[in-house]
Amino acid sequence: MTMVMTAPPLGASASSSLPVGAPCGSPGSENYDHVVWILLENVGYSVVSSPSAPYLNSLVAACGLATNDDAVSHPSLPNYIALTSGSTQGIIDDGEPSAHPLSVPSIFSQLGNRWRALVESMPSSCDRVTSGSYAARHNPAVYYRSIAAACDRNDVPLSLPLNLSANFTFITPNICNDMHSCAVSVGDTWLRKMVPLILESPEYQSRSLVLFITFDENDSQASNRVPTLVIAPSVPSGERVAIAFTHYSLLRTTESLLHIGLLGGARSAHSMVAPFHL
Repeated sequence: MTMVMTAPPLGASASSSLPVGAPCGSPGSENYDHVVWILLENVGYSVVSSPSAPYLNSLVAACGLATNDDAVSHPSLPNYIALTSGSTQGIIDDGEPSAHPLSVPSIFSQLGNRWRALVESMPSSCDRVTSGSYAARHNPAVYYRSIAAACDRNDVPLSLPLNLSANFTFITPNICNDMHSCAVSVGDTWLRKMVPLILESPEYQSRSLVLFITFDENDSQASNRVPTLVIAPSVPSGERVAIAFTHYSLLRTTESLLHIGLLGGARSAHSMVAPFHL
């Protein structure tokens, strides 16, 4: 079943068996060799404690939150490229892949075939043209020319059941469910249906998966502060970390967990591994 813009069908697959209110706070023997990112859009730190996002805030209370995390640029695309390559690569706009073909290393090239991108409302695999509620600028893998063959295999429309077997999974909601073009409450409802599927996955249940939920940028404020949620069994419940993080910190953290080299700005960024007990 392919997900569509409003995403209600996801609810049918969510089970109440897992205690969603307590997915964290259970230290033990972890080997986090699966990392999942969910990238939301254009909402600042004010979403924390917002009545429009009750589910997101239930995750904040249950797991970890980076309270001093900054995106690196405006508009969207430079942030997605920075997150995945360690640099904005000089991009200052939201141009299509045809305008910004990149021949640089990325987390995708580092992982070879051990990554997957699940992209909601994308018409076909590795689609390089924005259409409908699919935005190519929110799908960074399609910009890296050196991974074209892997992109055709691994950058696929989001569908159920979720396949989280790759070491790194990048989940992109469509432009409504990511809070870009629809209300925060719409994106919160989407999270309420999506996140339990991740928490119930074999990878999370075996204590081998970390989920990060963050935003590409804030609502154009100068600080560009965004909330980043860190969800894993060993994260203390309600943990809040005020260390100065950036998007490069998320890249560094992921590369460290997956035992691959550090790219660009990730080399000097603070890691989230120790502060969040990963």
